[in-house]
Amino acid sequence: MKLIGVSLLLITTIIAKSQTTSYKFDFGINKAAKGYIAVTPTTTFSYKTGYGFDQGSEVQAIDRGGNALTGDYITSSKPFYFSVKLPDGNYDVKVMLGDTKGNSATTVRAECRRLMLENIRTDFGKLVTKTFTVHVKDSMIRDAKQAVISNVKLKPREGSYLHWDNLLTLEFNDSVPKVCAVEITPNKKATTIFLAGNSTVVDQSREPWAAWGQMIPRFFEPGTIAVANYAESGETMKAFARERRLEKIFSLSKPGDYLFIEFTHNDQKPGGNHLDPFTTYKQTIKEWVAGARKRGMTPVLVTSMHRRNFDSTGHIINTLADYPEAMRQTAAEEKVALIDLNAMSKTLFEAWGPEQSLRAFVHYAANTFPGQDKALADNTHFSPYGAYELARCVVKGMAEARLPIAKYLVKEKIAFDPAHPDAVESFYWPLSSFVTAVKPDGN
Repeated sequence: MKLIGVSLLLITTIIAKSQTTSYKFDFGINKAAKGYIAVTPTTTFSYKTGYGFDQGSEVQAIDRGGNALTGDYITSSKPFYFSVKLPDGNYDVKVMLGDTKGNSATTVRAECRRLMLENIRTDFGKLVTKTFTVHVKDSMIRDAKQAVISNVKLKPREGSYLHWDNLLTLEFNDSVPKVCAVEITPNKKATTIFLAGNSTVVDQSREPWAAWGQMIPRFFEPGTIAVANYAESGETMKAFARERRLEKIFSLSKPGDYLFIEFTHNDQKPGGNHLDPFTTYKQTIKEWVAGARKRGMTPVLVTSMHRRNFDSTGHIINTLADYPEAMRQTAAEEKVALIDLNAMSKTLFEAWGPEQSLRAFVHYAANTFPGQDKALADNTHFSPYGAYELARCVVKGMAEARLPIAKYLVKEKIAFDPAHPDAVESFYWPLSSFVTAVKPDGN
């Protein structure tokens, strides 16, 4: 069995090295434009071709005539998924959206519901080209010569995630999504922001759950920043390192990249993974900070947001003990940038109040979603709306900390006051195809 495992690792390495990393796809029904690969409704993903529609997508092609690239497109009344086999790394994805004889509205997410383009609308007869930068990952850890030396120890449920698999999976969604073309090129220059955290940070794979880490890519200008979310539900700092997730991050990092660290919810619990706030918790953070700096990375500490726990006067009760304060002290002692999400979340949650805050967390009546026969009442994990608002807090924190990467933020999204959050009625999130009633690990 050991020999078989080694052989599989070697084969994976060879495939990754020899694999094509740039593509130009023409979506539609007619002959592809020159230099493009034709993608029709029957182009189903296979590892042999390395691309195609995935996850049971049901699509149709519409031909408006005229230009080979812009005269036809792929659309669907449901979310549809397109996957491309790629080695891990950062990629710029350019999409051409619209209809020469109609209008369109398209939201694009990548991998596990990672928000890239938000409700892109085109007027009648108009087309628009948009670009975003996405991080693709697998679970193999490679040395400087790209030889596989180890792997991340994944949890069983991670086998169904739309990452860890050397595929870039794009989700096209919204009321009238219309896709004319997709181009993919490697981006070797973008600064990578690696996220290390738990279920409040992870790219949640299923509706109605979400976390701030999967919303953050939407707030950066294309081509400049790649957000690499390595957080996972239920993680502690001890487990994250033991499962080699931190080692994977360090193996991919380059000087100038960032490491955002946000842990507390699970580290505070009794057991083998427990860390004491002012001793082992601070020491572990300092070790990670040193590891990042050794590799030329910029560490950033993010205090954990509160749980939804109000007292009788509508004020938040702190359930995180001394951990946020311990992280603040560590940031000061190590001269590390701090994003105080803990403080901002208190302001945010109290601005919502006990009733309105229910909309920001996973609180839904029974039968709101398919297969959900019991009410969901989770005061730790967020709805897409709540995750989006917390992401806006993190963006605010980046700007206030004067991080160099703040210059790449989408300017109109920087200004945000947690005391005056966006109205939930103004938030738009077309549901993905994947739904679960099972709460993520951690609390």
